[in-house]
Amino acid sequence: MHISDEEDEYKLSLSKFESMLKTNKVLFFDSEEFEEIILHYLDMGKPALAKKALKLALEQHPRSTGLKLVQVEMLVFEDKLDQAEKLLNELYAIEPTNEEIYIQKANIYSKRDDHEKAVELLQIALKYTDDYADVYNLIGMEFLFMDKLELAKENFIKCLEEDTEDQAALYNVVYCFEFLDKNEEAIEYLTKYTDKNPYSEIAWHQIGRLNYGLKKYEAALRAFEYATLIDDEFLGAYMEKAKAYERLKMYEEAIESYNRTIELDEATSYALLRMGKCYEKLGKKALAIKYFNKTVHEDPLLDKGWIAITDYYVRQKKFEKALYFVNKALNIDNQNRFYWKRFAAINKELNLFEEAEFGYRKAVEFGDYQLDTWLFWVDILQFLGEFESAIHTLLQASEYFPEEYEVEYRMAGLYFMIHDDSKAKFHLSNGLRLSFSNKTILEELFPVVWARKMVQNAIHKSSK
Repeated sequence: MHISDEEDEYKLSLSKFESMLKTNKVLFFDSEEFEEIILHYLDMGKPALAKKALKLALEQHPRSTGLKLVQVEMLVFEDKLDQAEKLLNELYAIEPTNEEIYIQKANIYSKRDDHEKAVELLQIALKYTDDYADVYNLIGMEFLFMDKLELAKENFIKCLEEDTEDQAALYNVVYCFEFLDKNEEAIEYLTKYTDKNPYSEIAWHQIGRLNYGLKKYEAALRAFEYATLIDDEFLGAYMEKAKAYERLKMYEEAIESYNRTIELDEATSYALLRMGKCYEKLGKKALAIKYFNKTVHEDPLLDKGWIAITDYYVRQKKFEKALYFVNKALNIDNQNRFYWKRFAAINKELNLFEEAEFGYRKAVEFGDYQLDTWLFWVDILQFLGEFESAIHTLLQASEYFPEEYEVEYRMAGLYFMIHDDSKAKFHLSNGLRLSFSNKTILEELFPVVWARKMVQNAIHKSSK
C-alpha cells in the first residue's frame, strides 16, 4: 500500500470517528485504527478526546495489548505512574517478550529519575525489538540525563547506523561531541556520515557550523554551499553561509546570502544589520545607512542597530548625530559599558567634558576596566581641574595596572599639582623606572610641572 493510501485511510478513520461523536452513533474501528486516533489527539494536545477514544476502544477491544499500552502512555502522561506500572505488570504476565512493555517501564523509571534502571530495561527491549534505532535513541537520551555524554554519543551513533535519516539523533551526536569539546572528531564523524549520506543537508550544515567555530571559514563555506545546494530553502544554512563570507571579506557574496534569507522568510533585523555592515565595508555609505535605518525600523528595540548608526556617524565625524543615536541605544540598555564609552568619546569630541566624564565613570561602573578608559577619564577630570577625583580614580586604576608607566606619570603630575611633593616624587621615580623614554607624558599633560627644577633634576639623575 502506498503511503498516500495509508494517509487517506487514516484521515478517513479520523473523520469517521469525529462524525460518530457528533451523532452519538457507535461505529466499529479495529484496534490499530483506534491507536492512531488516540495518538493523534495526544499529539494535538487534546487529551479529553484521546481519553474518549481510548474508552470506546477498550470497550470494543478489551484484550488488545496495543490499546492497553496506549493506555499506559496516557497514564504516564498524566503522571499516574503507579497505575501505569500496575497495568504494565499485568501485560508482562501475558506478553513477556513485548519490547514496548520494557520501553514503557523504562519511561516510568526515567520519570522517577532512576535513569540507570531505565537503561537496564531498554537494553532488555533491544533483545525483542525490530526497531533498534528507536531503542538506541532512547538509551542515548537516558545517558544524556545522567550527563554520561560519551555513552550517550555511542548510542546515538548506533541509532544512526540503524536509521541514517534520524535527524534528532544526528543533532544529539553533534551536541555530545561539542559538549565533550571534541569538535575536530565531530567533523571527522560527520564527514564519514556524508560519505554514506551525501544528500544530508543537516550533516553538511553541522560540518559548516563546526568549522566556523574553529575559524576554518573556507571549509565552513564549502559545507554550507553543499547544504544549500541540497536544500535551496535551508534558511539557517544561508544565514551561516553569509557569516562565513563576511569572515572571508567576500562582502558582495555575503549580501547575496543575507538577501536569500529575506526571500525565504520575512526580513530579520539581524540580516538587515549585517547587510548594512557589508555595504559599509564596500564603501557604499548610502546603502549602509539605508540598511541600518531599515534595521531599527524592523526592530526599534535592537540596541545594536542604533549603535551601528552611531558608529557610522562617528566615522563620518558627524558627532552631534552620533550623540543622538548613542542615546537611543542607551535608552534600551543603560548598563552597557561599551555604549557608555562611546557616549563619553562622542561628548569629548563635542567638547562636552562634564558629560564625557560622566560617560567614562558609567563605563567603569559597569565593568570597563580597560587602561585607556581609566586614562581618558582621568585626563578629563584633570582638564576640569578635579585633581583629587583624578588621583582617586588613578588609585583605583593602579589596582588593575600596578606597574603601568602611564598611571605613574599621571599620579606624579597630579600630586605635584596639589603640592604633595613627597608622593609626587615617589610616582615620578616609578614612572622613570618603568619607562624612561615615555617621560614626555609629563610634559604633554603637565607642562607647568615639567618645567619645575625638582622634576628636571629627578629626570637628569635617573638618566645616569
